Amino acid sequence: MELRQSDLQLCSAIRANLESCILGKQDEIERMLTAVLSGGHILLEDVPGTGKTQLVKALAKSIGGQFRRIQCNPDLLPTDITGVSIYHPKQETFLFRAGPIMCHLLLADEINRATTKTQSALLEAMEEGHVTVDGETYELPRPFLLIATQNPIEFEGTYVLPEAQLDRFMMKLSLGYPSAADEHRMIMASDSSHPSDRIEQVAEIEDLVRLQQLVSEVHVDNAVAEYAVSIVRATRSHRASLIGASPRAAVSLMRASRASAFLRERTFVTPDDVKRMAETVLPHRIILHAEARMNGLKSEDIVQDALQQTKVPIRMER
Repeated sequence: MELRQSDLQLCSAIRANLESCILGKQDEIERMLTAVLSGGHILLEDVPGTGKTQLVKALAKSIGGQFRRIQCNPDLLPTDITGVSIYHPKQETFLFRAGPIMCHLLLADEINRATTKTQSALLEAMEEGHVTVDGETYELPRPFLLIATQNPIEFEGTYVLPEAQLDRFMMKLSLGYPSAADEHRMIMASDSSHPSDRIEQVAEIEDLVRLQQLVSEVHVDNAVAEYAVSIVRATRSHRASLIGASPRAAVSLMRASRASAFLRERTFVTPDDVKRMAETVLPHRIILHAEARMNGLKSEDIVQDALQQTKVPIRMER
């Protein structure tokens, strides 16, 4: 593959839009853009008011395409997302009325407020790229990206995401609070509108499709692929792991590593790309033993142990 300057400038323009919306979160924005370029779904988990929804809106405005937003709550039904078949008296047949999921970028706000039945309605769309209503299958627009947000501190009226659905998210990100300097800049801004309202579109949805195709062509050496697999398998054999990262996690890790290399203007993946992405792609897929949780261990600790015990491939040049 050949890296064109116009494609790299396009990525930089999208990144600049997002960084103008959320101050001081360059690393998190880069990881989010990495997931978008590799076609992965994202779970944003953070306390209220950190800009999760505004960041997604800024991304939607930047890349164009169809954008829909769902405010999840316990009354939300699966058909409110996928769509429903309605009987048409004149035509004497049922017509499908598409739900908000028929778009390029879907924001599921506070997804843990939806019931498990409604959450599961997203599983088929996330993995297969289509929905089934009344026995009929309907393809989603390409590309289709789901970005869900959830609040980790509230428990009343919330439903924990099932492990099967967590595994379908390529990344789980957290923005965190801004620094004191960035928060000072926010409150001193004279404009009452949010920065995302001033975001201008810098790309077409066709551009995103092309960029995703370029990312898929980034070269992966066999030794680097083996390194990624070894890291994933190490999370399964860890003494504190009840369930380690799945084979789907290994595929997601390599896809994200390709996008990470692309953003760094390289046509090949390095072990550093794999290590960088493992810290974001793997932790939310790991389930710990109860005793390990009681001892204060976290899934991030399992990933760090896996990275430390896995030998990094090195090619000796003469």
